[in-house]
Amino acid sequence: MTLTFDHATLGQRVLFGAGAAVANTVAAVAALGAERVLLIADAFAMELAEAVAARTPVVERIHDIVQHVPAERADAATALAGGCRADAIIAIGGGSSTGLAKIVALRTGLPIVAVPTTFAGSEATSVWGLTTDQRKETGSDPRVLPASVVYDVTLSTGLPARLAVSSGLNALAHAVDSFWAPRADPINRAMATEGMAALIPGLRGLATDSEDLEARERVLFGAYLTAVAFGSAGSAMHHKVCHVLGGAFDLPHAELHSIVLPYVAAFNMPAAPDAEARVSAALGGGPAAPGLWRLREDLGAPRSLAEIGMREADVALGAELAFDAVPLSNPRPVRPDDLERLIRAAWAGEPV
Repeated sequence: MTLTFDHATLGQRVLFGAGAAVANTVAAVAALGAERVLLIADAFAMELAEAVAARTPVVERIHDIVQHVPAERADAATALAGGCRADAIIAIGGGSSTGLAKIVALRTGLPIVAVPTTFAGSEATSVWGLTTDQRKETGSDPRVLPASVVYDVTLSTGLPARLAVSSGLNALAHAVDSFWAPRADPINRAMATEGMAALIPGLRGLATDSEDLEARERVLFGAYLTAVAFGSAGSAMHHKVCHVLGGAFDLPHAELHSIVLPYVAAFNMPAAPDAEARVSAALGGGPAAPGLWRLREDLGAPRSLAEIGMREADVALGAELAFDAVPLSNPRPVRPDDLERLIRAAWAGEPV
């Protein structure tokens, strides 16, 4: 067999170490030579934000973070960055903090030091998202890839158990979706496979003992690998559907991805035998899509879109909006009625 592919490796510094978040953030900012830093940190990370601000040249802060990056919040943050003459951004928190920093970086070219406190993975990709009038637009641009990422497993210990597993399942979705993404290749498939090998046992360990730092560290490492795979391979059917639904109906990001994943897998796996084999092996055998559904059940994550606030009346609209977003590279042709059945099943939480 002759391999033929065109792979782009994203350039990024990663500092990984338990208990070293402040020191590593200070080092990353110093390496940039930054003198006027905009600090974006969500309300759950105030103690860390204070510690970082005490040792870095922070000139302005944003702590009021909203998921899916509403356009008005992005406009205000961009104006603040310009007004304070920021030369770098520190983003502390989940994917929403990183997402806001990315839009500012997209518009200004400022470098980002990302300090994630969840397993969202946004920090390892060049993907951005912006919501205007309940419609979420996404894209990819090298300017939004954080220059450095600071990983510290202890930062995730404050996550409620249910959110922690949903965030980890979101990371698993990065792996699965990358297998059939527009730029899927052997390198990102290998990273996604290795990421799943860390993520799945780590998540099972957290379900048994939420205080297990070794399990939590495996999830964090796996989340990084799957995010790199996703960032290289591009956004595929699962993420396109979730981005549309999340932006249109203001659904919580991690929970949304954890719910929809088994249904997209059930739709695509018959046309993607390599993905089926890889996911099945990572789960310990058996058909992949039902295995993903059982894993979500075992972890106690939300099981239906209805449970996280989506109305049944919005199913048809969601399918209509998502249809145009599905990439032509999807391994199986998609019709509007396919999407409506898929979203309806996810809304009801039907077994796969």
